[in-house]
Amino acid sequence: MNSENLPRHIAERIVADFGANLDFALQELEKYRVDATSVGQEWQDYFAYILSLPAPDPASPEEIFEKPVEPQQSFAAAIEPAVVEPQIAASREPTNETQLFDRGAVQPAVLATRSYSPGSSLAPRSRALAPVILPGDVIEPVRGGMVRIVENMEASLSVPTATSAREIPVRALEENRALVNRHRAAISASKVSFTHIIAWAMIKALDTFPRLNDAYAAIDGKPHRIHRGDVRLGIAVDVQKKDGTRTLLVPNIRGANQLSFPEFLEKFDDLVGRSRRSALMPDDFMGTTVSLTNPGTVGTTASTPRLMPGQGLILATGSLDYPPEFRSMAQKTLSMLGISKVMTVTSTYDHRVIQGAESGLFLARIEALLRSEDRFYERMFEDLGVPYPPVRTEVDALAPAFMGGGGASNREEVEKQARVLQLIHAFRVRGHLLAQFDPLGVKRPGVKDLDPGGYGLTLWDLDREFFTNGALGKEKATLREIIDVMRETYCNTVTSEYMFIAAPGQKEWLQNRQETSRNKTDFSPAEKRRVMEKLAEAEAFEKHLHAKYVGNKRFSLEGLEATIPLLDKLLSLAATAGVTDAVLGMAHRGRLNVLANTLVKPLSQIFAEFEGSPQADIAQGSGDVKYHLGAQGTHKAPDGSTIVIELAPNPSHLEFVNPVVEGMVRAKQDLRGDRTRVTALPILLHGDAAFAGQGVVAETLNLAGLSGYGTGGTIHIVTNNQIGFTTLPEDARSSTYCTDVAKMVAAPVFHVNADDPDGVIHVAQMAFEFQRTFKHDVVIDLVGYRRWGHNEGDEPSYTQPMMYARIKNHPSVA
Repeated sequence: MNSENLPRHIAERIVADFGANLDFALQELEKYRVDATSVGQEWQDYFAYILSLPAPDPASPEEIFEKPVEPQQSFAAAIEPAVVEPQIAASREPTNETQLFDRGAVQPAVLATRSYSPGSSLAPRSRALAPVILPGDVIEPVRGGMVRIVENMEASLSVPTATSAREIPVRALEENRALVNRHRAAISASKVSFTHIIAWAMIKALDTFPRLNDAYAAIDGKPHRIHRGDVRLGIAVDVQKKDGTRTLLVPNIRGANQLSFPEFLEKFDDLVGRSRRSALMPDDFMGTTVSLTNPGTVGTTASTPRLMPGQGLILATGSLDYPPEFRSMAQKTLSMLGISKVMTVTSTYDHRVIQGAESGLFLARIEALLRSEDRFYERMFEDLGVPYPPVRTEVDALAPAFMGGGGASNREEVEKQARVLQLIHAFRVRGHLLAQFDPLGVKRPGVKDLDPGGYGLTLWDLDREFFTNGALGKEKATLREIIDVMRETYCNTVTSEYMFIAAPGQKEWLQNRQETSRNKTDFSPAEKRRVMEKLAEAEAFEKHLHAKYVGNKRFSLEGLEATIPLLDKLLSLAATAGVTDAVLGMAHRGRLNVLANTLVKPLSQIFAEFEGSPQADIAQGSGDVKYHLGAQGTHKAPDGSTIVIELAPNPSHLEFVNPVVEGMVRAKQDLRGDRTRVTALPILLHGDAAFAGQGVVAETLNLAGLSGYGTGGTIHIVTNNQIGFTTLPEDARSSTYCTDVAKMVAAPVFHVNADDPDGVIHVAQMAFEFQRTFKHDVVIDLVGYRRWGHNEGDEPSYTQPMMYARIKNHPSVA
């Protein structure tokens, strides 16, 4: 038995269950016949049930379905496929079904089907003329699943449909999708497509017009309307088979109206992925109430798709493009005119339960949402954690002035130019408030000052040029480019605070250095490989200690492993620049890792100290001594240059080592007669709570500019795990950041996400260059987390359960 000669009652049931997805169901059936275990358990259960259905009694009503309502569908080809009877001479009678016709003449053909008995539920087909058969044509019978698709299309003719169409401007849709995807790229999340957003607008519009989710059914010969509370949204997915042919599957998202937008994205992408892996189950197709198809992806402007029985409506979206009369215009002219791309949307509906006015209002509602009404995009941005405000559709009053008309005065143009410069300044001062430097992804509140709409700038201004006053390294740029550069520079995983600096040249140097690079550097494969090696070494060391010395205090660096490649980069830059030696000062957090991987202290010695076997020449004995000891080593840069490094001993949990390090560096410089303060480099590593809370930090900073104490600038690294023992930042300090104390000496502060190694190395370069150029302190706020408790002996989830729920599922940076 094959798919073409199934018993009629089974064939009809499969057609009723799968509709447009029939071809896929029959493929699974063929696999099931060969080996039942080759398909999923749901398919096995389904086919076992279907193939066991008894044939209906021809003398009684056909009640072969358990469901109370089933659409009536034809399946004539399952019983008697149509045959082609070409009218040709007997001498030319074809020898097989695909034989070439006479090449010398055009041959007509007639499609003939047998008539069925009067009691048959299948309507007989009428004889219809086939297309003219041309010389060289080959006739091939439609077989397998394609026969079912033919029948399915014929079944769709039984649904009395009508179609509404509407042309929708999509400028707000385009701009907001771009904003969403810029944010999702920064957090390594999947892209959001136009289809995602249009489908979501469709679901939200059904909240306003729930009747369009209804269906028609004939029960006991009488018409009925089925009110459906659950939206099962069918998504048309184009699938390429192994043989290169393509088919269209329409699985559905169950309960689409009950999902949040992130949940909807996940369900949508899962459905598409399983469609292309041939991993769909029967229930993925059952009970579709409305559908969305997107022929615009292949350039179709508009379409009227077929509506399958059991559905109330199918929405089709055309391509996104400018109206034909504007397509030959230059982009600059289109921007001046304020012309938007448009998309034609059609709603094909079952006219027995849905009326034209309802369909038209439904499309109007979709347009209103896509134009940004009723906080459509605001809610979406909130759900996805996008820190920027969405673009809104607003009236463009400035376009006539740009075109030389009288609609807007020159004064208004000047005012808009001034607002652009205000926006640039706002990003430099407050852009860090939207930056994504927290690896735990905690949502940050919006900042009104960074909303272009607050300055009277609209989406129509995005492609118009404005003077930048030197921002971005150029004098003029489009508003789109200005906003993109400002957001990438100050609102990404790397950001900075520097606009409070009054010293000549420093602020301009930082501005140009960051905005021209957009706060990122393209590193070579060799540089990236070195960073990866350092991350792997840091993580492997911590994991070994965690497994081998359970319960021992070690003040783990896990969550801030990027400290090791950061130090490696700083020391390599210093060695290459000719610095003789560097002195490091730090407390306990990460000290063992720095000893092992930066100063290359022998691991055997470190492990021996954990075993309670101290060195013979140390009088202190065991206990905490392994965290207090100093060490010396030599760092070798990739280019072969070297620098001597020394870690100052620190017998205290506090930051008292800070002035000690400064004194050690100053002494080295004075002994060499180094009045330019370039031969020795101080590097201080601080905890975030200690940097904000311990007075010795402020005292040490205040020494930096004094001639008797200055060392040519210190590089401060705050290993910020966002918690002080058990205290969160909001309960530990009044300032916005733990680094705010450094502003009193006008030290620039770079905030960087510890889960972005490229950003960390970029910041290391900027900090070193600034320190060398201006002989001034600079602060790197390395923002990470603390995977374990304060000293691995306490359980942090007791005091901070929400934070540690996020940390538990967060992958390491490596």
